Amino acid sequence: MVFRLQEIIHRFEEGAGARYVKLVAILIILGAVGVLYDLRAYRNLSSPEAMDSAQLGRNLAEGKGYTTHFVRPFSMHLLQKHRADRNSLVKIDHPDLANAPVYPLLLAGLMKANVLPKYQDTTEVKRFQTYKPDLGIAIFNQVLLLLSAVVVYLLATRLFDKLVGGLSAVLFVGSELFWRFSASGLSTMWLILVTLGIFWCLAVLEQWSRGGRGLRALIVLSAVTGLLVGVGGLTRYAFGWMIVPVLLYLVAFFGKHRMVLGLAALGAFLLVMAPWIGRNLNVCGLPFGTATFAVMETTGAFPEDRLQRSLSPNVRGVRVEDYAYKLMGNTRDILRSELPKVGGSWISAFFLVGLMVPFKNPTLSRLRWFLVAGMVVLVVAQALGRTFLSFETPEINSENLLVLLAPLIIMFGVSLFSLFLDLIKFPIPAARIMLIVLFSLVVSAPLILALLPPKASPLVYPPYSPPVMQQTAGWMGEREMLMSDIPWAVAWYGKRQCVWVTMNWRKEFYEINDYQKPVQALYLTQRTTDSRFLSNWVRGENQGWATFLFEIIVRKEVPAGFPLRKAPDGFSPDQLFLSDFARWPVIAK
Repeated sequence: MVFRLQEIIHRFEEGAGARYVKLVAILIILGAVGVLYDLRAYRNLSSPEAMDSAQLGRNLAEGKGYTTHFVRPFSMHLLQKHRADRNSLVKIDHPDLANAPVYPLLLAGLMKANVLPKYQDTTEVKRFQTYKPDLGIAIFNQVLLLLSAVVVYLLATRLFDKLVGGLSAVLFVGSELFWRFSASGLSTMWLILVTLGIFWCLAVLEQWSRGGRGLRALIVLSAVTGLLVGVGGLTRYAFGWMIVPVLLYLVAFFGKHRMVLGLAALGAFLLVMAPWIGRNLNVCGLPFGTATFAVMETTGAFPEDRLQRSLSPNVRGVRVEDYAYKLMGNTRDILRSELPKVGGSWISAFFLVGLMVPFKNPTLSRLRWFLVAGMVVLVVAQALGRTFLSFETPEINSENLLVLLAPLIIMFGVSLFSLFLDLIKFPIPAARIMLIVLFSLVVSAPLILALLPPKASPLVYPPYSPPVMQQTAGWMGEREMLMSDIPWAVAWYGKRQCVWVTMNWRKEFYEINDYQKPVQALYLTQRTTDSRFLSNWVRGENQGWATFLFEIIVRKEVPAGFPLRKAPDGFSPDQLFLSDFARWPVIAK
C-alpha cells in the first residue's frame, strides 16, 4: 500500500502525471486572468455586427429560422428585385442577407442549451451596469481564446521547441488585443481557432509528405484543410479568400501530387460553401446577399453607410477608379498603421525582421511563405471589403482580417527572439530566464495596465442603453416595427423589428411606411444628434433629415405631415423618440 502511494506520488512529481498537473495549473491561471479581465476591463457589446449576430442566434434558438429583426433598406431593395411579391418584405419575418451562418448557429446552439442567456429584462434593474447575455457571449469567446492558446503552444512546440511554444502561448494570452476581441462578441476568436487548424493541417501535410505517407492520407488531410477554409468562409465571407494561399501552397510544394491535393482542398471548400450560396441565390439572387456589394461601400458613390440605408441605390454608378482609389487608400492605411501592430504589440516587428533569416528546416520556410501569402491576400480583401464598420468601431471589428494571422505571426516572431537568445552569452543561467520574463512583461504591458485601476465601466453609453431600448420596445407590440439609427441594438436588446433610418424622410420613409409596413416609432440616438451637422446632414448622406431634425430640436415641432408626432419626456435633446400615439401612459399604469 505504501509502495503504491509512493508510485502515484512519483508519477505526479516526475512522471506522466506531472504534465497534467502543469496543464491544470496553467488552465487555472488563465481562467483567473479571464475572471480578472471581466471584473476590471469588460464592457458590454459596442459592435453592430456583434449585436446583429447575437439577435440572429436568438431567432434561430427560438425557432424563427434565419431571420432578422435588423432590417436594412438595401436588403429590402434586393428582395424587391428578386421576388414577385413585393408587398410582404417586412410584414413577416425578414430573411437575413448580411451575415454568414456559422457563428450565429454556434450562439444559437448555446442559447438553445441554456448555456447562454437569450434575454435579460433590465427595465427594473437599479444602477444597471452589465447585460448578462453580452457577458455570456464574451465568456464563450474567452473560452475560445484559451483553447487557441493551447493550440498555439502545441503547434509552436511541434514546429520549433518548448521555449517557443510556451512563450508564444504566453504572449498570445498576454495580448490585450485578443481579450478586447473576445469581449467584443465578434466571431474573431472562433476564426482564429479555425485559422490555427488550417495551419496545423498544412504543417502535418508537409511532414507527412516528407515522411512517405500514402497519397490517400494526403488527399484526406488536404480535403480537411479545404473544409476548414469553407467553415471560415461561412463564418465571415471575406475569410473564404484564404483558399487562394492554401491552393498556392499545395501547388507550389507538393510536386507530382500538387493537382490532386489542390483539387481535394478546392472541392471540399466548394462543397461546404455551396449549400449556403444556393440558399442566398434562392432568397435574393446573389451568392453573398448584401455582402456581395461590400466592395462598393465607402467609395465616392456610397460613402459611410449610405448603401445599406438606401432603398433604391444606383449600384451601376460606381466607377472602376472608385475601386482603385478604395484599394490603394485602404492598403496604404493598413500597411502604415495596422500591419506594424498586427500581433497586438511590437512582436510583429520580430516576424518582419525574421523574413530575412532563412530556416534550415524546409517545412518552416514553406509555412512562413504560406503565412506571407495569406497576409497579402487578406490585406487586399480587407482593403476592398472595408465598410462603415471599420469606422464605427476602429480596430475591433469583423473587417480586421489580419488579426486572424496574429497568433502565427507571434509564433514566428518568438522563434527569432529565441534565436537571439541562443546567440547571447549569459554570465549566469538565471539571466536568460530574467530576460525572457522581462520580454513577456513588456509585450503584455497593455493588458497588465488594463487590469489596474481605474476600473472600466461596462456601459457603452452613448449611445447604447439596454434599459432605455427595452423600455421603448415595451411600448411597442411584438409585430410592430420601429426605425432607428442603431437598429442592431434595438433588435438585440429590445427584441423588436427595426429598420435602419432611411436616406431621407420625404421619399424613402414613406415608401416603407405606406407600401411595406407602418413605421410606428422613430428612435434616434447620439449617433445622429452628435454627428457633424453641416457635413453629415446638410451636405452629406442624410440629406432630407437635416430639416426634420432642425424643426424638432430648434423649433420644437414635428414637420407637417409626418405620421409620428408623439414624444415622451426625458429623451430630448440627447435622443429622440417619436411614436404614432402616446403609448407610454398606458404602460405607466
